[in-house]
Amino acid sequence: MLQPGDLIREGKSKRIYATNDPDLAIEYFKDDAIAYHGLKRGRILGKGEVNNSISKKFFSLLSEQGVPNHYVEAVDARSSLVRRCEMLPIGIKVRNRAAGSLAERLGITEGRPLQPPVVEYALRGSESEDPLLNMTHILALRIATREEMDLATELALRVNRIISRYMREIGIEVVDFKLEFGRFHGQILVADEISPDVARFWDARTHEPLDFDRFRNDMGNTEQAYKELLHRMMGTEEDA
Repeated sequence: MLQPGDLIREGKSKRIYATNDPDLAIEYFKDDAIAYHGLKRGRILGKGEVNNSISKKFFSLLSEQGVPNHYVEAVDARSSLVRRCEMLPIGIKVRNRAAGSLAERLGITEGRPLQPPVVEYALRGSESEDPLLNMTHILALRIATREEMDLATELALRVNRIISRYMREIGIEVVDFKLEFGRFHGQILVADEISPDVARFWDARTHEPLDFDRFRNDMGNTEQAYKELLHRMMGTEEDA
């Protein structure tokens, strides 16, 4: 049986630790940076603290809008208390513009607007890098029910509308993002993180990336871009 402080699981960017409450866990954000199937590795100094703060802001915003999610409260600069979910092995990506692998796969121009937003499903935790799934794959593999996927998809599109509207107000465009979901006492919750590690955020005027692409594509100034994103988001609170 897990004891408080025991490691539940570790991923590329986070560790999840047990608490004395079986319904709660500690989510710890790391500075590690891993791209291209693990072929590129490094550290983005201060990334863990920035992502913890950004995720807190986004999940708090979702809670205000009635979107069920795993977030409870911040513990310290790098850690948050979250509801301990049984994670679905499926990531849902919402794309508002063509970028990255989608532009390559479809042979379309990087930055092309997508309306309506494109929704993609990918298998998490596989040996290959997040292979794409469709609904028949998901049902045949029995990794989620149609009802769960319909709800998760609806929630993902709601999240897109909420965070896109918020980010436009601070001069940032949400190009795309990946969400993960978990089961918690029979309820589907938005879980994991919402941060520049798992999303593309562009300056609305210059289209300069403020996200993990700066590390992935050797663009430089990655730490500064993460901090700039956080500064703009926290600036909305200072002005309130």
